[in-house]
This record gives sequence, C-alpha cells and structure tokens, in this order.
Amino acid sequence: MSLFQFEREGNVEKLLSVTRTSDNPEVKARAAKILGEFDEETREGHDVTGRLVKMVEESDSRKVTSASIDALNEIGQPAIEELISDLAGIELGDDQQADWAKAKAFAKALNADIPELRMAAANAIGELGKADVLPQLLETLDDPDPRVRARAARAAGRIEDARACDALIERLKDPKAQVRQEAAEALGTISNRQALNALLNMFDDERAVIRRIAVGAMGNFGNAKPVDGLIEALSDDNPSVRRTAVYSIIELLSNVPTQQSHQIRETVVEKLNETDDKSVIVPLVDILEESTQNRQRRNTAWLLGRVTGTDSEGYSRVVEALVDTLDDDDQMTAQFAATSLAEIGGTQVETRLLDVVDDKSYDDDVRAQAVFTLGKVGGERSRKRLDDLIDKTDNEQMRKKAFAAISKLGGRGVQ
Repeated sequence: MSLFQFEREGNVEKLLSVTRTSDNPEVKARAAKILGEFDEETREGHDVTGRLVKMVEESDSRKVTSASIDALNEIGQPAIEELISDLAGIELGDDQQADWAKAKAFAKALNADIPELRMAAANAIGELGKADVLPQLLETLDDPDPRVRARAARAAGRIEDARACDALIERLKDPKAQVRQEAAEALGTISNRQALNALLNMFDDERAVIRRIAVGAMGNFGNAKPVDGLIEALSDDNPSVRRTAVYSIIELLSNVPTQQSHQIRETVVEKLNETDDKSVIVPLVDILEESTQNRQRRNTAWLLGRVTGTDSEGYSRVVEALVDTLDDDDQMTAQFAATSLAEIGGTQVETRLLDVVDDKSYDDDVRAQAVFTLGKVGGERSRKRLDDLIDKTDNEQMRKKAFAAISKLGGRGVQ
C-alpha cells in the first residue's frame, strides 16, 4: 500500500512502521510529514512524538531530520519541548519554575546546526513568552537562514518587550519579504511609540508592498496611536494599501480594550467621514461578507452605519449586506447590523426591512428585529404594514415589536 493510502485511512501504525523500516529518505520524510499533519484524535494511542524525536536524533538524512522537526512543530509546543529536552539531556517539568529551564533549553537550541531546529526553538520561545532569553532570541535575527530570522521576529513580537524594537527595526530592511513582514507585525504587537514611528517611516517607501506591510502591522496595536497613520493610508495611490488600511482599522477596533473602544470608534468615524467613501465602504462590505471572526464582523457592521449615506456609491451593497447580517448567528453582530440600518435609513432600507417582515423563511427573532427597526426608518408604507401586522399576527413578540415601532411612526391609523 502507498503512503497516500495510509494517509487517507489515518493509518498511524503503518506510517510509523515505514519510518522504522524504509531505507528511502524521501519516503521516511514524507511519512514524518503526514504524521505531523494528523490531528490529536488520529494520533491517540500511538507515540508519534517519541518516534519523531528518535528520527531527529538518529537519522543521517538532513531531509528526514528536517521533516521530523517540522512535524513535531505541527503537533505543538509539548512535542517541541520533548525534542529539545531530549537533545539537551534535561527534564522539563510542568510547573512554573520549569519555565526558566525550558527557556534556557530553547535558547541553547537557537545555536543548533539544523535551521529547522533553530526555527522550532524560536517558535517555542515565543509560545513560552519568557523575556529572560530575549537577548539570545534577538541575536537570531541575524541568522543566515531567512526562515529562522522570520520565526525569531515573530517570537519577539509575542514576547511584547520594547527592548526588541531596535533589532526588529533593523529587520525592516531585510532582503527577504517574509522577514520584513514578521518584523513589522512584531513591532505592531509591541505597540509603543518607537514601533509606530518605524512603521510610519515605511510610508515613504516607493514600493507599495513595503507600505502595505507597514499598514497591515498597524492593526496589531492595542491602542489608538496608529489611527492617523491608517487614515492617511486610505489616500495611498495603491488600492492594495488602501484596502489593507481598512482591514487594519477593523483589526485595531477589535484589539483595543473595551473601555477605550468607544472613544477610538468615534475618532475613526470622524476621520473616515473626511475620506472618499468608496475607498472605505467596499473593503468594509468585503469584511462583513467574508470574515468569520465575530469581533471583526461586529465592528464592521457598526462602522458601516456611520460612514454610509443614502448618496454613498456603495449604498445598495451596504444595505444588502446589513440585511443579510440580521440573521447572523452572533446576536451582537445582528444587533449592530440593525442599528446601522437605522442609522443609514432611506427608501431601500425601508423596502428591504418590509421584505424581511413578510418573508416567513426568516426566524421570528429576525423578523421582529426588522419590525422594530422599521419604527426608526419607516414612513407611511411601514405604518400601514405594521398596523395590519398587529391585527393579524399570532406571534406575541412580533405584535409587541410592531406596537413599539408604530408608536414611533405616529400611532395606528384610523380603523
């Protein structure tokens, strides 16, 4: 049978046997890769980690060794800890005191001959988040292998220590794009003034890809410092940079502490309303339609109601996207969509909400929300339809919402 067949069947035992008996490094490396990609449930009952560690220790093939380390990295932090503890000849316990020993072992592995092991060690240091070994990690930013430099930059960002800024800023000029990207993202996560100034300096680069990296990293900030820079980026000549700026604004709103979010939202709205609405609205609708993260979708739904007017170029698409979001699984996202429809208003909003009220394929909660929103945006058409609904519906929730809405529209008509 082939490795493909073993992979499809989830046959861990056969794959482990291949790693022990095959004389072909290509086959053994492929088997190791497959084992690393299996989920925990598939690996259960088999010492996959132990076997991969043995392969690293015993193999004479660079390809097999590299594939085994990558597989351990895929399995997760405990697997890498087992590898490094075996290589270092030390026991790494689970208590807090052992974190110091782990950090030292990982830092030692940053000098390993195998770049994949140096990459894994950098990852492990980032996951552990211990600043004790930050100096050793920063030295790895000069590693000859760009993959190691990229992982070291990412790890430095996870530690979130301002001492890393100088070294990360140096990596913004790295010849490899992936290293520049990771360094910029790390600076965005550190989020101090030095990091912001370094990213803003990248705005002057004539290469759009460099400007886009800087703009993308600003979404990692947990404060309002980059708002002005992101608004400036909305006027960039390159559409990719402008689009990235909108995504970063939403990411920023998702990252800031709850107690600061209202003030930052208002600042963002004020500045966005001074820009060309098309450069903002189209990416926002894309996010609402495509994102699977609730916090992003909530902020996007809320923001669309504050930057879209009935004369906006993307008005119709915004209305459709928000109406669709009334049926969102996340209640808060659906609520923000409703409030945004009320903020935008206009004939099309009223028409689409009336459609929802009449469409019994929607859940009653969604139809009731549409009824309530009509009380804020409706006209005579809505008043008559709600008047009729009060008399004919058997749904008490719908009736209450209709009474509340119609009271805002001037009360019931003459019977």
